Amino acid sequence: MKSGPLPGVDMPDDMAGPADAPRCGPLPTRVGVTEPGPQEPLAVVAAGPAGAGRPEVIAGLLRVHRAMLAVPAGSWLVVRHARVSTRAAYVPGYRQPHSYGADPLAAGPALARPPRRVELSLPDPLLRHFNVVDTPDTGALGAAGGPLLLDAIGRAGALLFVIAADQAFTAAELNLLAEVARAEVEVFFAVTPGATGWAPVPDGAATTEDAGASVPPAGTGAAPHGPGAETVDPVAVTVAAHRAALLSAVPRLADARWFPVGDDDGADLRRALVGWAADEGLRRASAEPPVLPGAHGRVPVLAEPGDWSEGLDRRARSCARRIRQHLALELANTHLRVVQEIVFGVGCAGLPQLLDREMEALSLLATAQCDQAVRGIVEECAGLVFGSPLPEGVRRRILAAVRWGLADHPAGQDLDRVLLVTSTAGVAGLTGAAAVDALAGYPGAPRAEVLPPVAVALSGGCWQHWRSPGNDDANAARAWAQRALREIELELSREVSRRFEVVRLSLSAVLADAVDHGILLA
Repeated sequence: MKSGPLPGVDMPDDMAGPADAPRCGPLPTRVGVTEPGPQEPLAVVAAGPAGAGRPEVIAGLLRVHRAMLAVPAGSWLVVRHARVSTRAAYVPGYRQPHSYGADPLAAGPALARPPRRVELSLPDPLLRHFNVVDTPDTGALGAAGGPLLLDAIGRAGALLFVIAADQAFTAAELNLLAEVARAEVEVFFAVTPGATGWAPVPDGAATTEDAGASVPPAGTGAAPHGPGAETVDPVAVTVAAHRAALLSAVPRLADARWFPVGDDDGADLRRALVGWAADEGLRRASAEPPVLPGAHGRVPVLAEPGDWSEGLDRRARSCARRIRQHLALELANTHLRVVQEIVFGVGCAGLPQLLDREMEALSLLATAQCDQAVRGIVEECAGLVFGSPLPEGVRRRILAAVRWGLADHPAGQDLDRVLLVTSTAGVAGLTGAAAVDALAGYPGAPRAEVLPPVAVALSGGCWQHWRSPGNDDANAARAWAQRALREIELELSREVSRRFEVVRLSLSAVLADAVDHGILLA
């Protein structure tokens, strides 16, 4: 496979097609912190390095046994509210989740591969305010895991970063926090005791016996200071040191709140999270009017609608071609990273986990590109018929009509399709909305887009094959990865072409019907 530009680099202008063809418009070249929609459920995403005690902090917040939160390495944990405790694992390649059972001491089922996510339902009152999402350790995310985490944080609305007293922020963590700081996301920091407890009192620290000395309240992170400081609190000193180290690299997080979490259950942190959820819930509820402009009533067609039909054909082909080219470049970059990790990093045994996360990030990017391209096509072509810009209510009615019309065309059958990489470096298909849902690390609100998400994952056979002691040949793993990525490129290319062809047919039928009747009937 040929190498391409690094992820995040804009596509060259000459890759959009001939000069006389309609441009597809800007497409996302990477996935970052997304703006949460009004229908997205409130959630707090917990992240942090290994050994920071993140599961213990979550267990204290939810008042559950630590073992209840155990998940396979690399899997996400989504904790929701329910009257009855349940635990289920969502594994790519299956349409139904696997029940774990609610007993924290019970062993999980024997799975061919780790699940993308485990959902835990608990009757804890805190979960009435927001969901809790635990993520893999930041050190294990890699290049592909960062965008997945950023997307989840944006849709959830809040990040809880847990770090131990004897740990320091890595460069990758500071880069992640810097990107979070640029978005409208609430950030909380929890500092836990390290392996040797809290930081010791500095040598030669000045103390006084003046009355009125006090330790700053939780959530400020400030160390005792001033003439009234009687002692130096090691907890406050540790929190202040972590905060100073962070702000030197990410000054935008000056308003983030810090909480030391020791042997208690984090009562101050719990109250702060509930307060955020109350404010954020009101903000999201008021972000969208109850009735969108153009959501009801007849929408007249312009007296002389432009030549929308030919423009629709050319733009659909242009968008499909550009997305195919970009995905090919992303897969080429993925191949380079995978080969590097096989030789110098995770080796053959870690190949399935690495490639599966790469495919999850690629699926998220391909889905975002297809969604944005379809919205652009609808905006341009429907704008020629009904006038531009389209009211939001009219746009949603058209999108809904196009979505309903997909099944009327043979190419629109089974768009809910999972591409599973097999142990022989082939690609198998599995259809069904439930099968696609099993691939989401953090599922959000029901999609309102025209097309279902792109879904690529590794089958359980890949895990069984490369974790076998006899399959540790690096050259064989490199050859297998190259064949597998080539097959994924071919399947994704066909899938993208099919999707835009059926969108073209469905949108053409909706607009032609509106032009014939003089009004939008959807």
